[in-house]
Amino acid sequence: MSVGQPGAERPGSAPAAPRESAARDWRGPGWGFLVKLLLMMVVNAVGGAAVLSAYHARSWVVLGVLVVLLAAADWIYFARRTRPLKYLYPGLVFLAVFQVFTLLYTGYVAFTNYGTGHLGSMQQAVDAALIQDERRADDSPTYPLAVVRDGDVLGFAVSQDGEVRVGTAGDPLSPVPGAALDDRGVPTHVPGWEVVPRATLFTDADLQQRVVSLRVPVSDDAEDGSLRTREGATAAVYTSDLVWDAAARTLTDTATGAVYAPDDRGNFVSADGDRLAAGWYVNVGFDNFVRAFTDRAYAGPLLQVGAWTFAFAILTVLTSFGLGLLFAMIYNDPRVRGRKVLRTVFILPYAFPAFMSALLWRGMLNAEFGVVNEWFLLGADVNWLGDPWLAKLAILWVNLWLSYPYWFLVTTGALQAVPSETLEAARVDGAGRWRQFRSITLPLLLVSTAPLAIASFAFNFNNFTIIFMLTGGGPAFRGASVPMGSTDILISAIYQISGVSGGRADYGLASALSIVVFVVIGVVSALAFRQTRKLEEM
Repeated sequence: MSVGQPGAERPGSAPAAPRESAARDWRGPGWGFLVKLLLMMVVNAVGGAAVLSAYHARSWVVLGVLVVLLAAADWIYFARRTRPLKYLYPGLVFLAVFQVFTLLYTGYVAFTNYGTGHLGSMQQAVDAALIQDERRADDSPTYPLAVVRDGDVLGFAVSQDGEVRVGTAGDPLSPVPGAALDDRGVPTHVPGWEVVPRATLFTDADLQQRVVSLRVPVSDDAEDGSLRTREGATAAVYTSDLVWDAAARTLTDTATGAVYAPDDRGNFVSADGDRLAAGWYVNVGFDNFVRAFTDRAYAGPLLQVGAWTFAFAILTVLTSFGLGLLFAMIYNDPRVRGRKVLRTVFILPYAFPAFMSALLWRGMLNAEFGVVNEWFLLGADVNWLGDPWLAKLAILWVNLWLSYPYWFLVTTGALQAVPSETLEAARVDGAGRWRQFRSITLPLLLVSTAPLAIASFAFNFNNFTIIFMLTGGGPAFRGASVPMGSTDILISAIYQISGVSGGRADYGLASALSIVVFVVIGVVSALAFRQTRKLEEM
């Protein structure tokens, strides 16, 4: 390279230093570095607040993870040799939080008895048992009461020996200096708290319910009882007949003498088999998986739900693919006039939200006033959503209405990619339309659409929206004691078992079934994808 050539280095001169990135350059305005610094300040502020919240909640695992993530973010975005991680790190964090953590936590819950009656630790179960067995103490005086609040937090203020004490559901009674009393001994001014006027309490039904259900511990010892009120004007101490022996880990009923000891299933059980309602969650191994297939209450309904789930997913894919392909072939013919307008009309169901379409069809299929019976069946009394088989037929029809436009679009594009020379050669050789479709068009279509069909099967296997909005899983199985119905698929049955919609919750069993669904979809998808490779070799 000559001396005068641009970019040439002079003999004996030092090589030019590499230019700093905009995010590390202090020369000039330094905007890139300042923007990065401000963003990292926000990240550290939010992360620090989350760390403090985890510390106060005594969630040590979450605290440790947050500290590691925050330290990693500071190192990655201020180090020199971590440029690839600067782009990958946010995505990896979101993947870990929203995917990996969810899967791991679901797996953890599947091996526990977590659910109604087993929602906390043993100590929480003890406190719940003492509260549930409360009755007014015989020697409890009646305290003049003032209801106080700080934002959304409610509390009780009472006077004991001329001293005002305030407590909430989470904090026991403690003295508050500087409070004022009226001539009846009712606190009228409590520093740091707003005294709720009696008129407000008597006119607000929701507030009354919260006040009546409020229990304020007298002290840190649960056996000392709690302060409760029935009308919001006076309060008394309520104690439990149960006595907790921390050393022996037993609860004793002082009225009957029964002793309740913990078992290996998270329950307090007496010698004669009586069990307290309050329990705690423990590891139960594979019991939830075994119960799903061996418990008579669940095995039969789940077998029917599983069979219908496969039938629903397979029939939906086949019917929607077939109808979409039929319309695509019809409107791919250049002899059809107004094809663009007609194609737009046929994909309209795909443009509406699925939940809205399902609700509209639910109204139209109503046996009493639905337009399907009134207009198309001349007022016939057909219980579309109340009969098990008709309800399944209705679901397949509505899902066909929602799904065929997707396949109409997909197959329209795939048909336009089929080589016309191949079809022309087949036509010259004497192949008819059906032979051309069966031997050329359909195999070429399946090469490009088979992966989409597998994805559609997986989607419909977990198509919660159409089931929940159209039938709610009903009608219920006759004589079944579990919350499942004839049109439930596995995902909606899991929703019912989880108790999210109400009733008894069994998160452990629901999580176990979620893992089963995950494995089934994974196995079916893997086998199907292996078959699609054979199509590509044809």
